[in-house]
Amino acid sequence: MRVVVWNCNMALDRKFAALLDIGPDVAIVCECAEPERFRARAKSDRLEHDPVWIGQNPNKGLGVFTFNGYTARLSKPYYQTLHYIAPVHVSGPVECNVLAVWAQNASGGVIRKNQAGPLHMALTRYKAFLADQPAVVAGDLNSNAIWDKPGWRINHMAAVQTLEGLGLVSAYHAVRGEPHGRETIPTLYWRDRTKDGPTYHIDYVFLPNRWIDRVKGLRLGTFEDWCGSGLSDHVPIIVDIDV
Repeated sequence: MRVVVWNCNMALDRKFAALLDIGPDVAIVCECAEPERFRARAKSDRLEHDPVWIGQNPNKGLGVFTFNGYTARLSKPYYQTLHYIAPVHVSGPVECNVLAVWAQNASGGVIRKNQAGPLHMALTRYKAFLADQPAVVAGDLNSNAIWDKPGWRINHMAAVQTLEGLGLVSAYHAVRGEPHGRETIPTLYWRDRTKDGPTYHIDYVFLPNRWIDRVKGLRLGTFEDWCGSGLSDHVPIIVDIDV
């Protein structure tokens, strides 16, 4: 099963071919338009199945797309107050639950230091969903250990520890042996979208512990292919699991 996480920075209809070229089975795509608008803008209907999509802005939401015999449906209960976090049941050659995340960690441009972030709250609300069967937590978390501060409830490592308590670990960090906050490959080329500008690692794929030994490939898109070409300010994470 190939899992892909990518923040497409809107206009997915113009960029969908690049996503298809990766050959995902399950793709968690942030900042994409709702399916009806995607279809209206795309030159052809290139969706194999209806994606799961949530959001308040029809041009900029969170989608879970499936291919190659996989299908997705929004699971219940679904807590709409946890904006841009979707519990999705994936069926097909591999059956699993996916908690898709596009974390909105700021309110009015201000980081909510003393409040639990949306992912932290979702890990509590969806604890039973994540324990029901093999689960994946993936998406743009908008967080990294480099920003953690003592006493902040929104700290990245607090979420990592909660995920570890649920038996989930970051595929990138486990496979590459890099600690959180010391990633050598960024996922976001921020602001000026240059290779030497501000870069951060804020997109993740958390897998069950027992799947880590079954990861057969993990790679990140290159700056040249995804950012330098103008597709997005994020590069995708691509994880292949032999489950």
